[in-house]
Amino acid sequence: MTINYNSVQLCHDKRPILSDVNLQAHSGDMIYLTGLVGSGKSTLLSSMYGNTPIHKGQAMVLGNDMKRIKSSKLQSLRRQIGIVHQELRLLSDRTIYENLDFVLRATDWDKKSLRKERIEEVLEWVKLSDTTKCYPHELSGGQKQCICVARAMLNHPELILADEPTGQLDTESGERVMALLDEIRRRANCTLVISTHNLQWPEIFPGTTYTCENGILVRNNMTQQQLL
Repeated sequence: MTINYNSVQLCHDKRPILSDVNLQAHSGDMIYLTGLVGSGKSTLLSSMYGNTPIHKGQAMVLGNDMKRIKSSKLQSLRRQIGIVHQELRLLSDRTIYENLDFVLRATDWDKKSLRKERIEEVLEWVKLSDTTKCYPHELSGGQKQCICVARAMLNHPELILADEPTGQLDTESGERVMALLDEIRRRANCTLVISTHNLQWPEIFPGTTYTCENGILVRNNMTQQQLL
């Protein structure tokens, strides 16, 4: 099981944000988190990579007890998690290749030839192999977010967390990014957890949908569909 949350409570400055969180996910699952701004979606995602502490309950992520995890182990866990933010967060003074190479070097990919091979591989996955020498400002918003998806894939993650990945994109670009994330989920058999305001996405790319409302997490009637 990739994620196993049982009766979890998350707080900010001792103020409860979400309580009674029960969420389970396996390899290959597509999980949606919906709800109003400030309802706790981003806080829940943040807890999955250790930025928000677990106040109560049991929370396991990739076999790690998030309530007791040590900082040394947390760094190792984060290398198994790919994160896609709403803000693109690309280094503006570096080419796309240099942006991706920076991540690999920071995560101990010492051999240059292996870094080059992996960068070429993820750029081919997102169909942007011709952007290696481009700077971020030369790409469209949709292209930049696809590069961020490629960046999230660099370390072969078992879990991808995407926080409003289409929030700043037009409908066409947003659908392209969602289709890309869905394809990667299936090809890599990784778990994908997406927070979104767009209730169209669960209809187009089916998965299990949860809603953050009134301080709790509610599982919707929609069930996980196994996609071929």
